[in-house]
Amino acid sequence: MIFGLGKLYLLPVPITEGNESNFIPPYNFELIKTLTHFIAEDAKIARWFLKYFGYKNIQEAEILELNEHTKQNTITELIAPLLLGKNVGLMSDAGCPGIADPGAEVIKLAHQKNIEVVPLVGPSSIILSIMASGFNGQNFAFIGYLPIEKDKKIKRLKELEQLVVKTQQAQFFIETPYRNIQLYEALLSSLSPETLLFIGVNITATNQFLKSKTITNWKKSTTPNFTKIPAVFGIFK
Repeated sequence: MIFGLGKLYLLPVPITEGNESNFIPPYNFELIKTLTHFIAEDAKIARWFLKYFGYKNIQEAEILELNEHTKQNTITELIAPLLLGKNVGLMSDAGCPGIADPGAEVIKLAHQKNIEVVPLVGPSSIILSIMASGFNGQNFAFIGYLPIEKDKKIKRLKELEQLVVKTQQAQFFIETPYRNIQLYEALLSSLSPETLLFIGVNITATNQFLKSKTITNWKKSTTPNFTKIPAVFGIFK
C-alpha cells in the first residue's frame, strides 16, 4: 500500500435471516464501526446491514452506490475517499462482495491504483455450495446466470455437461429465484440420467437444503421447495 492511501475492506453480509452471527466473525462487527465510507449496490439495503452490525449514526455514513445503473466512466469517483486516505467498506446485497457481484469493478480499480484490498471472512452461497456438493473441489467453475430462453438454456446446459465429462470440472450456476422451477425442469429434461445435480437452497438458514443426486434420482424425488428462494445449482459426473 502506498502511504496516504486508504484501505478497501471487502465486507461480507448475511445471506439469510435468523442465525447470521454464526457466519460473521466478531472482528467484522468491530471493524465496520470504524468506517465512515461505504460502497454498496443499494444504499437502503446497506443501511439495514449497518444497523445489523450495530453501527451508530447510520445517517452520517457516506454510502455510494455501484450497480447495473452505474456508468463505467464514473466508477473512478467511487474510490475518491480511498485516494484521500479514507478507509472504505465494500458491501454486496448478499454474501461476499466481488463474487457474483458488481463490486469486482471497484476491486480491480483499487489494485490498479495500488490501494490495499482487505477481504474479510463471511458467507458465500457459492463457496458453501462447492464445499457441500461433493464434486471436484480442485477443478470447478462458477458460470453465473444461464440464458433465459429455453432453447438457449438447454443448449448451454448440454455444453456444460460435455465440459464436465471432458475436463472433470464441476460447473456451478445460479438463477433468478422466481425462475428456479424452470431451470430445474430444464436440468431434468436435458441432462444424462447419470449426471450428478447439486441443489443448495436458502443456504445458512435453519431450513437450508443441500443435496447431490443423479438426474435419475432427482426425477424420482419431490421437487425441492425453492420458489422465489435463492438457490445454487451444480453438475458433475
